[in-house]
Amino acid sequence: MDALRVALWATQYTLGVIDAPKVAKKALEGFRGRAESWLEESCAEWFPKYVLPELQQAGRRAVKQHREAGDFVAIVTGATRYVAEPVAAELGIEHVICSELELDVEGRFTGQIIEPLCYGLGKIERTAKIAEREGFSIEDATFYSDSITDLPLLEVVKAPVVINPDRRLRKIAKKRGWPIEAW
Repeated sequence: MDALRVALWATQYTLGVIDAPKVAKKALEGFRGRAESWLEESCAEWFPKYVLPELQQAGRRAVKQHREAGDFVAIVTGATRYVAEPVAAELGIEHVICSELELDVEGRFTGQIIEPLCYGLGKIERTAKIAEREGFSIEDATFYSDSITDLPLLEVVKAPVVINPDRRLRKIAKKRGWPIEAW
């Protein structure tokens, strides 16, 4: 049943019709009471096997070009830091803007998200806070995405770049003349 539920969520995400906060809340029920170290260790175990092979050379080159240009470089993702930080470390990216999970005073997950979820408009809100702190405007930024769910942030930045987009995002990117890259 869990596999079926995950497949449904993945399909809804791909179609851009998912109620992300509701899905996140449901998914986090199983985290309640678990130590943060459990998730850190789990992610450390599967990162080299499942994530590292998916990091593309074109992505590495893009990060390098932005760093060499002196740009503020960050991963902006709906995932949590437990997934995003190993990717950032591998790519030499110092900043991660992501969804955050609530911990109790003993370092155990409560099963709750710290609002806003880094998804849709929440991605803009979280990114804008970091931009203000770091002294730049997201309206002057470049943002790379593959998903229609990132359309709100793509519409705000100066330079949206679409990478291996889903069907709906490809259609919008073509209509708006945004760069579309295959990595």
